[in-house]
Amino acid sequence: MPLRILAYRRIPNHGEAYFIAHDDSADEVVGATRRWLEKAVIGLELCPFAAAAYVARRVRFRVSAAESAAALLGDLRAELLWLYAQKPEACETSLLIHPRFGTDFLDFNDFLGECTALIDALGLEGELQIASFHPHYQFAGTGPADIENYTNRSPYPTLHLLREASVARAVRSLADPAAIYRRNILTMRTLGSEGWRQLFAPAADMHRDGE
Repeated sequence: MPLRILAYRRIPNHGEAYFIAHDDSADEVVGATRRWLEKAVIGLELCPFAAAAYVARRVRFRVSAAESAAALLGDLRAELLWLYAQKPEACETSLLIHPRFGTDFLDFNDFLGECTALIDALGLEGELQIASFHPHYQFAGTGPADIENYTNRSPYPTLHLLREASVARAVRSLADPAAIYRRNILTMRTLGSEGWRQLFAPAADMHRDGE
């Protein structure tokens, strides 16, 4: 059965979302995620460390067909062990994209506790950690449509597997790590929801908007 992917539209009470349902392939899921990484995460410098690993082809993209928590935990377990076994110069980080499970943000957020427990159970605490991205990501204390949330809004529910040593090294290189968050908020507020929409609009639509 093909994966159910989403196309860009406005979702009532959730602000802007990326997608409405249509059938697509796993390769196209990865393609959309790469586009988001290039245009938003790297293009807007939301993460100043992402570009180097991406350009060096040390970012791995994996699509999970899991439709349940148990199935996704199985895929996550395999991906954690795989990443841990690799040398950082071969693969720095991994994105585990799961379009079929965790589409509700609150359910997805609850599931993250199980992800942390899995890292502990595998004895990988202090070695690997997980960051999360979601089409309806919402920080505590914000409204669903608040532009600040877009720093963590990805095309599909995604678990980002990171090496603790790499994160620590990156943080040490910064005089003020907290400045990243403040700068990202300023970037998103300056861009606005319309700017975000245009960032991902097809070239033909952007051309018409400029006419």
